[in-house]
Amino acid sequence: MTELKLDATNATSRGELHDVFAQALSLPDWYGRNLDALHDCLTERSEDVRITVAEDELIGTLGERYVRNLLRLLRDSADENPHILLE
Repeated sequence: MTELKLDATNATSRGELHDVFAQALSLPDWYGRNLDALHDCLTERSEDVRITVAEDELIGTLGERYVRNLLRLLRDSADENPHILLE
């Protein structure tokens, strides 16, 4: 199982956040580095991944609205794909 922790040390900008996802999950070349593309990639994933989110830290670096949208996307992805475990 892939373990992915999202916090202020590895995601200090939206671009870095998407870099973390792309690298940790070996996302395809067509990954568009945005939330819609991330949802598409996560719902198609066939390998287990546990994603831990340091919500308060990320809000401080990425902004509350973006982090709320990210969390909603991760919950929706986990609801659609049993390989996604969100903590």
